Amino acid sequence: MIELSLQKKLQGSHGAMHLDVNLEIKEHDFVALSGKSGSGKTTLLRIIAGLEEAQGEIIVSEKIWQNSKNYLPTQKREIGFVFQDYALFANMSVLQNLLFVSEDKKLASHLLELTELTELQNRLPHTLSGGQKQRVALCRSLMRRPKILLMDEPLSALDMEMRNKLQDDILKLHKEFGTTTIMVSHDPSEIYRLANRVVMLSHGKIMQDGTPKEVLLQTKGSQKFSLKGELLDILKADVIYIGIIAIGQNIVEVVMDEAEAKTFKIGQSVHVNTKAFAPSLSH
Repeated sequence: MIELSLQKKLQGSHGAMHLDVNLEIKEHDFVALSGKSGSGKTTLLRIIAGLEEAQGEIIVSEKIWQNSKNYLPTQKREIGFVFQDYALFANMSVLQNLLFVSEDKKLASHLLELTELTELQNRLPHTLSGGQKQRVALCRSLMRRPKILLMDEPLSALDMEMRNKLQDDILKLHKEFGTTTIMVSHDPSEIYRLANRVVMLSHGKIMQDGTPKEVLLQTKGSQKFSLKGELLDILKADVIYIGIIAIGQNIVEVVMDEAEAKTFKIGQSVHVNTKAFAPSLSH
């Protein structure tokens, strides 16, 4: 269990504001922090990591990381941090970047194999693509087998195809290593696919806290339209099926029958069409 009770004065997108967050996170959860720019998401991540100071308490598995009397430095907190800009050592190979964190060669080899980087282990970062660099950064963050993995919009600079591939890698590593993962993201499809909980911040305070479906799902509009989106999931509900679709920054659900559900695959692009009150999907 992670227990956070934190306060900090800071400058947000609309001027001065007060970060005031009380949050409990279960072990092994995958939590997405979302909200508008300047709402305090990255600051909260950095406070957990010990990269910024704040008032209040951080307790992880009954161990005090921070309170009025104690402050555990970053290097003693059992965290892994994945930044937006990769933060790799330019003069070290892929493998050396991992071994710099820990000299566990067996773990490094395992991580490289899981993320399909084995053949690139002797390459320098400048010779890699953005997606490859982010996979290296992800592997490096797990070299100490951290209790908590913190990620600050790790896939924001990548195209959709590479984002989908890395989302699979992130979920696979999260499950195998049993970490508690906290990720800042603005992408609803990414949040829906990865997280089991969404915490929505606004002006430094928690405005919504629930499952991705509870927080993100929006169903509105009744006039005729046709919109392109990504099929995130197909859920069975009694005798019907429900398709969960990401359209821009919104997530909607569309009812399908069994025959329709079998013609679609999760991850594919679809068109959401409607006449009056009956939306349907097409390829």
